[in-house]
Amino acid sequence: MTESSAPPRPFRPFLFIAAILVLQAIILAVVWAMHLQASGNFHEVIKGELYRSAQPDGVQLADWAQKHGFRSVLNLRGASDGAWYAEEIATSQRLGLEHADFGMSAGKPLSQDRADQLIALMQRLTKPLLIHCKQGADRTGLASALYLAARGAGEDEAEGQISFRYGHVGLPLTAAWPMDQSWEALEPSLGFES
Repeated sequence: MTESSAPPRPFRPFLFIAAILVLQAIILAVVWAMHLQASGNFHEVIKGELYRSAQPDGVQLADWAQKHGFRSVLNLRGASDGAWYAEEIATSQRLGLEHADFGMSAGKPLSQDRADQLIALMQRLTKPLLIHCKQGADRTGLASALYLAARGAGEDEAEGQISFRYGHVGLPLTAAWPMDQSWEALEPSLGFES
């Protein structure tokens, strides 16, 4: 008589259910990502003061500015020779919006000095302000969190800007993990425990 290497029967239904649950989670994550992309990942952070998004095209920028009264746009991708940048500048000028660039990378930690510069710039820009990067998830999440923290929001409220709700995947070894590391390193200077 030979021994079977198959797991006991009660284990098989568990594996099947676990596989179904994992598949459902993946499907939900993909659907959520598609929704964020289709919506331009546009969100209100503070009504009438601060909004966040992915890279808007000229039509989106004009539409959102008309609906929400933006007076300023902060581009976290930095100045560029790309067509997207030329369109953003032209649309901002046509609409009379103040435009600022603050180049930062989602793949590199933001130093304390650079974070202080970013906070000062966001505070200086005329409100309402739209902050954006390419996807509106990582750099924009950190910038929004810093703005809220500097404005006196609690740690959970501020840190919530760097979350999957906005498309940020905060896992070690992911490309945007430095944004999470930056937040943790900056927390003490913002009055939070790290």
